[in-house]
Amino acid sequence: MKSMEEMMQAAQQAAETIQNQMNDMQVKLDSIEVEGTAGGGLVKVRATAKGRILGVSIDDSLMKLDEKHMVEDLVTAAFNDARDKSDRVSEEQMKEMQGGMGLPPGFNLPGMG
Repeated sequence: MKSMEEMMQAAQQAAETIQNQMNDMQVKLDSIEVEGTAGGGLVKVRATAKGRILGVSIDDSLMKLDEKHMVEDLVTAAFNDARDKSDRVSEEQMKEMQGGMGLPPGFNLPGMG
């Protein structure tokens, strides 16, 4: 039978392992790139799966003062598209990691919700 001290030590080691894996996942998510688009590709936003914006591309045909509101709307839509894609990739990566750790589907790791 394990002593309380041994069980606490095992729990601490498990927590450290999970924390290390979570840190690795954050680094991985920041290295995966997604692209959001709007206006049939006239506006593109590149982002990491962690949600960090890497760049914006606006087609030259949209660079007219009277199209300003449309461009703003398309940039907003492209940002939202990139964010949706980054959320999906992040969720897929978390499921893979949790499966590898033997955690049940839907288990919410603290700090990763």
